[in-house]
Amino acid sequence: MRVQRAVPPRPRRARATLTSTAAFVVLAALVPATASASDTRKADVELPYVCALPSGKAPVTVRISAEFPQRTRAGEAFTPTGVTTTVELPAEAVADLARHDASEVRAGTALAVTVAQDSATATATWRGSSGPVALPASGPLTLTTTGDVPSVTGRSDGDLTFTAGGLAIGLSPGPEDDADGGAETGSPAVECALAEDAPDKGLLATVPAVADAPGTSGSPSAPAPGGTSPAPGGTSSAPAGDSRDRQGERSPEAPENSPGTAARDVPPCRYDEENPPTPLSLNAYVTGYANVRKQKAASYLPPSCVLIDGGEFQVPVDEPLDPEHLVMVLETYGELSHHGRRETPPYASTFLSFGFAPVKATMVLKQTGPMRIDARMKMRFSDLFMTTETYVRVPLVAQVTALEVNGTPLDVGSGCRTETSLTSADPDPAKHPGDHVVLYGKAEQVLGEDVTGYTILTGGPLSGEVTIPAFTGCGTGGEDLDRLLTASVSGPGNYIKQVQGQTCTPLVPVFETPETRGQCTQDLQPYQIPVAER
Repeated sequence: MRVQRAVPPRPRRARATLTSTAAFVVLAALVPATASASDTRKADVELPYVCALPSGKAPVTVRISAEFPQRTRAGEAFTPTGVTTTVELPAEAVADLARHDASEVRAGTALAVTVAQDSATATATWRGSSGPVALPASGPLTLTTTGDVPSVTGRSDGDLTFTAGGLAIGLSPGPEDDADGGAETGSPAVECALAEDAPDKGLLATVPAVADAPGTSGSPSAPAPGGTSPAPGGTSSAPAGDSRDRQGERSPEAPENSPGTAARDVPPCRYDEENPPTPLSLNAYVTGYANVRKQKAASYLPPSCVLIDGGEFQVPVDEPLDPEHLVMVLETYGELSHHGRRETPPYASTFLSFGFAPVKATMVLKQTGPMRIDARMKMRFSDLFMTTETYVRVPLVAQVTALEVNGTPLDVGSGCRTETSLTSADPDPAKHPGDHVVLYGKAEQVLGEDVTGYTILTGGPLSGEVTIPAFTGCGTGGEDLDRLLTASVSGPGNYIKQVQGQTCTPLVPVFETPETRGQCTQDLQPYQIPVAER
């Protein structure tokens, strides 16, 4: 029984203050550093929490275990493994669940973990989930959740400390049922705070970091001359206005039946009991067009839900101070969400293959790894003019679920997809290796006026260019359709233009009023549904 907290509406610009802090420990979705079992050690910590139950506040014992490396190297990523969160709920919570006529319950946890190095800090969210657990007839209930957690990179030598913070526990009574498509179940949700007398103030582990290896660097990409960064795959340092003009000239040709206005007829986009939000969590819709260069046409990408583990802007200490600007950077992560799966809704595209044969393909973009969002903000001291450049990196495989050629259905099977992720030329390939899509956005803001362009909070246009790999696994009964799809679609130079809507912060919602623009609906979904731009 999630309790809706009454929060007074805030001005839309006030949300920017949520993400202002000075830090340089980066929670990076990079390839984890390899380590043998002998190079790791297990942390097993039992901590007291105070949880807000429907019957009132009650003490709860939480046990957190994970394996950490004995030591790490500055600039090298590693990932805590074997992360387990065990919560012992008191009898009062069990009685409340029993009132829902539930015989069993499933749990989802979101633990805020502060990662610190010297005086710098950043917050990661360790999420976990459990299978169904039978409710006891009386007494306490023990729930154990497991899950993957973000990687971590220390930017200098010195100890990295991991400290437990707030804990959100989502409870779903009854057996798992996906028939509701991820809708709310009306089940309880519990928020817990670390007790004041917690040993070592919740310290989980300390990992020493040694100096960088020769020839490595943890510094971010340097800006191009004039304060701008090149678009993905490019080397130009043209002013922002020129960049926007070029993007406009290359906008995809929209299909004739593309929607001109946005409606509320979109898939759900919300956090739930198994994936509860944190104070920095965001959700938003994205939509747009993607050119298929070989077909000289474009695919309309319908509104898709993105859930973002919100991060905090930090001062980059591994680069010289700019005497004329305040410079801050943000690294955070997100994932597509469609009925609990990391993918877009299905969408259909129709082309004239080879110039004469009508081909209709129904496709889904599946996220196969972390979505990383890097933003760099510069504020000029003289007049407080701000620019923000953002890169979104995400590995996406295109899967074809249905195919018609000249009105005749062809059975593509269940495994028809691109061999690898769609690929962009990354402006910093050493720091971001592997196949992934790169989208770029830029924003400007004059003091006292609204943002123009893209920021992660306000949304806006993002663009990029991708190579579509060859297809594999297409066809059944000995019929090979790989070559048909590869010849029709695969290749470089496919321009993408996406539009993200205004984000919603579910735990600090801003509702539509005569004085404020809506950011969240009453059921904590994104209020704004963006319209695709050509």
